[in-house]
Amino acid sequence: MVLDKNTAKKTAELLLQINAIKLKPENPFQWASGWKSPIYCDNRIILSHPIIRNFVREEMAKQVEALYGKPDIIAGVATGAIGIGVLVADYLNLPFIYVRPEPKSHGRQNQIEGQLERNQTVVVIEDLISTGKSSLNAVDALIHAGANIKGMLAIFTYGFHTAQENFEKKGIALNTLSDYAHLVEQASETHFIKEEQLNTLLEWRKRPSEWQQ
Repeated sequence: MVLDKNTAKKTAELLLQINAIKLKPENPFQWASGWKSPIYCDNRIILSHPIIRNFVREEMAKQVEALYGKPDIIAGVATGAIGIGVLVADYLNLPFIYVRPEPKSHGRQNQIEGQLERNQTVVVIEDLISTGKSSLNAVDALIHAGANIKGMLAIFTYGFHTAQENFEKKGIALNTLSDYAHLVEQASETHFIKEEQLNTLLEWRKRPSEWQQ
């Protein structure tokens, strides 16, 4: 769910501007899942652009408070959301922790890095939502450690139905700065893409797992 349409379109504009989101309808990307896709998103590029980084940090911090209230801790999902999570926590003057995909195989074998006490309230920061499985894996680890999850805020989501279903089943509120619908709208309005490219992007979104160029 997107809280503010203007923020969603501005975020999409900035992500396109710095090529954090790349659109290549004629020469699709192949995701690790094997899906063919006309879009690829790498929000870690935001960290290399101070003005845009600060915009995302401040918007996410404001939305954390507006949506969930001020939690005890901000948690980032490793590795993509560690950087932006730290920035949001710093802006809110809150402690920060991050969650690995799985426990380390050595040392203290931590999956959660940082200090978390049982029953502390946590807002989870994510950079990108596709199916939501890796994000919810982090949520499971936090719950197992005794955290009280207020919700999750991500920079961008593809808006897949499977992600929505996964979050609803888990009972976790998900909000994002921007999403696929606002991205495509912004790209079309600013002539970042041509009409035939727009049609390709819309067709892919209907059945992404089955789409072929």
